[in-house]
Amino acid sequence: MTSAVAAVDLGATSGRVILGHVSANELSIRPVARFPNNPVRTIDGLHWNILELYRSVLGGLGAAAREEPVIASIGIDSWAVDYALMRGTRMLGTPYHYRDDRNLAGVEAAHALVSPAELYAANGLQHLSFNSLYQFTADRLAGSLELADSALLVPDLLAYWLTGRQVAERTNASTTGLVDVATGQWNDELISRLQLPRRIFPALVDAGTPIGFLLPEVAAEIGIDPATAVTAVGSHDTASAVVAIPASGDDFAYISCGTWGLVGVELEHPELSEAGRLANFTNEGGVDGTVRYLHNVMGLWLLSESVREWERSGPPISLPALLSAAAAVTGPVAVFDADDPRFLAPGDMPGRIAEWCREHGERVPGSQAEFARSIIESLAAAFVAAVRTASELSGTPVSVIHIVGGGSQNELLCQLVADRSGLPVLAGPVEATAIGNVLVQARAAGLVTGSLASMRALVASAFAPLLYSPR
Repeated sequence: MTSAVAAVDLGATSGRVILGHVSANELSIRPVARFPNNPVRTIDGLHWNILELYRSVLGGLGAAAREEPVIASIGIDSWAVDYALMRGTRMLGTPYHYRDDRNLAGVEAAHALVSPAELYAANGLQHLSFNSLYQFTADRLAGSLELADSALLVPDLLAYWLTGRQVAERTNASTTGLVDVATGQWNDELISRLQLPRRIFPALVDAGTPIGFLLPEVAAEIGIDPATAVTAVGSHDTASAVVAIPASGDDFAYISCGTWGLVGVELEHPELSEAGRLANFTNEGGVDGTVRYLHNVMGLWLLSESVREWERSGPPISLPALLSAAAAVTGPVAVFDADDPRFLAPGDMPGRIAEWCREHGERVPGSQAEFARSIIESLAAAFVAAVRTASELSGTPVSVIHIVGGGSQNELLCQLVADRSGLPVLAGPVEATAIGNVLVQARAAGLVTGSLASMRALVASAFAPLLYSPR
């Protein structure tokens, strides 16, 4: 019996295929493919290049099969909320990117039918203009739903192309705003009130559920046994990342930090207070029926988009050198509101930060290093504020903060979070999302058994986090 599984982990800017080996006493991962994920702007808006992404996934799985001819399972996770409309086997159009501005009309139209307070009581989600229900409303206004007979979130779409079976994995479906926060089922009443067709929402499945086996033609292209299973994991990448937090108790907060910073605590039951709604905290589904009570902070998107802007008119920028220069800044820098909606869309991020500073009487950063330091200080402040609010609203004590994902490699960010919070920060693993993906597959395949706590203990022993003590 093989101990190998393949995790397809798709982020907003890049994707990877990672081989994981798991047993009761072993957990290791090895990247076998990495590829870019670049959106495409057409005359009607910003889209994901989903066919290119699928081709890269097939190529990555082929690389995995060449290294491990027998793989127990394949699992797919990605960012949330975006989907493709389907008619039969045909995709009706390339999925829109959540940063496309068509969503604003969807917000206004949806709120005309169901108030924000009613939405929060029904779905427990923070208000984000790109939540799927607003995107579906935009599609309704455009007449795009009339021909569709199903809608598949990005990981479910790729799993369908691999297996021929259409499902909706529950952790990701919870981000659509159309799942009942109390029951975990599609909220038929809410779907009806929003004038959306119920037929387009597939059957819900839990993380760890077998979806199906590879289609013969897919298996032939990959070069793998068609009896290889595709397993539903926590297909929202944050759900998988939270599985792999190397926590030893329940008194922790987490920051899953990449393009976005997802900051919160893990609960057994949703927290639906009016204070939570006003603080824009969300109740998203986690693996094993847990609740991810968290707030979205803009994340390292602020830095990566700034770098892209600088490189448009200047030489390539070394990110390590830029971070080193930011750490060496000794004077005060502006701490701006990282959640300001002006920072959501692609474009001139340094110009928007400068605009915010001028509006609020703050000194505009004078160099790239000062801009980078201002961004990291602002993210640290936003992260710590979100941790404190999550703890207060949920009544969950927090004695340690875990930072996982790409942001765990940012030493300045980790230290500033420790300093501002007065709490120890444990950084890593970097590939938490892929590790969580691997572990859910491994448990479904019988390679490991046990609870989230036992899987986290395995992560802690295999990937010891780095401690940052508050100064």
